Parts: sequence; C-alpha cells; structure tokens
Amino acid sequence: MLRAQPSAISHSLLFFFSVLLAGAVALSFVVGGRSAPARPVGRPLVGHLQGPFMSTAGGRPCTPGFPSAASARRLLKPSRAQMPEALLFDCDGVLVDTEKDGHRVAFNRAFEKMGLGFEWGVEEYGKLLEVGGGKERMTAYFNQVGWPANWPEDETQRSAKVKEIHLLKTDIFSKMINSGELALRPGVERLVSEAISRGVKVACCSTSNEKSVAAVVDLLPSDKASQFTIFAGDIVPKKKPDPAVYILASEKLGVPPERCAVIEDSHIGKCAGKSAGMTVVVTKSGYTGDEDFSGADAIVDELGDPGNEKVTMDFIANLMPSA
Repeated sequence: MLRAQPSAISHSLLFFFSVLLAGAVALSFVVGGRSAPARPVGRPLVGHLQGPFMSTAGGRPCTPGFPSAASARRLLKPSRAQMPEALLFDCDGVLVDTEKDGHRVAFNRAFEKMGLGFEWGVEEYGKLLEVGGGKERMTAYFNQVGWPANWPEDETQRSAKVKEIHLLKTDIFSKMINSGELALRPGVERLVSEAISRGVKVACCSTSNEKSVAAVVDLLPSDKASQFTIFAGDIVPKKKPDPAVYILASEKLGVPPERCAVIEDSHIGKCAGKSAGMTVVVTKSGYTGDEDFSGADAIVDELGDPGNEKVTMDFIANLMPSA
C-alpha cells in the first residue's frame, strides 16, 4: 500500500511546530532563571494536609499548569493586599483552654457559695457548652433540671438571680486567671505578635463577660494586650452561633467582613464567623475536638509555638478571598 509523502511545505510546518513545542517545554522548566514548581502554589486542595494535625476545608482546587515567576513569588510571600486587615480571636478555648478547668470550676464555686447544691461535671459541662453565654447556659440548665426551690417564679426576678450568680462566677474566674492558674495556649502570643508587626488589627470577640475576657487578654505582654479591641458579653443582643458579634467588630474596626480572619475553637463559633462572611481557622480545644467543623477554611490542633508553627499570617493570607 502506498503512503502519502509529505510535501516540502509540510516538512517546513512540522519543523516550525517542533521548534515551538521545544521552546514551550524549556520555558516550563525555567522561568526567569528559576525552576518552576511541580504544581501551582496557592490555596491547597480541599482536605489537603498542611503538616501535622493540619487540614483545610473549603479551599479552591488547584488547576493544572505553571504560574509565572511573579505569580509564584506573590503566592509564596503574600502581598499586603492579600493579608487580612483584621484578625479576630475568640477567647475561651482559643486564647486559653478555659472551659474545663476555668469556667466550669468557677461556676461550681459560685454555686457552692450561693448554697445551690449544683455541680457541673466535666462531661455535663461539655454538653452545656452548646449554649453560648454563661447566663444563657445557666438558664437552659435550670429550665431542664428545675429552678432552685427558694427562687421566685417571676421570670424577671429569676433573670436577676442568674445575673447575680454570673457576676460572682466572673469574679472567681478573674481571680483564677490573675493567680496564674491558667495560661495562654501554644502559638497565641506568636501569632498576635506577627499580626501586629504586619499592621493587622487584632480583636477578641467572645460571648463571655467583658471582665473575664479582659483578664484573659491581659495574659499577653502589655504592649500586645493594649492593641486588642474587645467585643464581649452582652454587647450584642444575640450570641454565637449568631454572627452579630463578628459583624459588630467588622463595623467598629472599619474592616469589611471579607478582609477579616477569625480564630475559633467551636462549632457555634465557626458558624458565627462563616455566617458573618469571614475566613475562619479552627484551633480545636479540650471540649471541641469531635465537633462538626465542616465549612471552616482550616482546622488545626493548635496555632503552634515558634519552631512548631501550625498557623502563620502567611498561611491565613493564602486562605483569604482574592483581593
């Protein structure tokens, strides 16, 4: 069988495209005098591991191909525009793992001083944490097990008694913090320092009483604690998982929600941050390890002290929406 023979023009075209192909292959290995990465640098794949105990969720899938040298440099070292403009920390479970050995103990000491005869166990308190806010938590508990026998039946008077217990509990908790019974979680001071050095605003957004939150924030060195704006307690009508406290922080700080990053430790906190339209990193705490964190932008066991960093400002920047 005869085969068609290529013409001279076909030979020329074949040679031309061969040269183009060879050039493209060469450029894919060397861009601007530097080796190109094996895959694009940018947001990790959904669920892509980022080191020990670290995963991401809700990120953008990587697309095939190679970035330009300029793009690679921007992604490896995010620009100021890609950095969050505000870093918003929850308090309990994020700054300090306060719940089991802090707030729970303080509630029980307050119950004892008031002669109420209630004592919240470790497992029981973990379930109560599904209710945001200390006063709301006590109210839900009393509604379930029954109100103290000698208390009035009037709802307003009962609310006043709950507030009285909560004030006592807050005073006990603050003394526990000031006495050094509780310490900052690993990586908190490092990440706060990094944010401040990058010109990122820092704040604490919590359902806890403002006095308790201030006592925790003051565990930081004074030059860092003084940079914090605190949004806490009854500053908003609805508590987490409602996004009200994060929306308020966005408004007061003058930073759009999409330029805010949130550090949370609980399901209700994650829901509040995401509902506010913010990027959320979850750092699991003693009570929250098994909670549902689907929809979070990243999940870690801790922020990590120097030399063992799990979350850095560059890491957070790569989770943020494109500027």
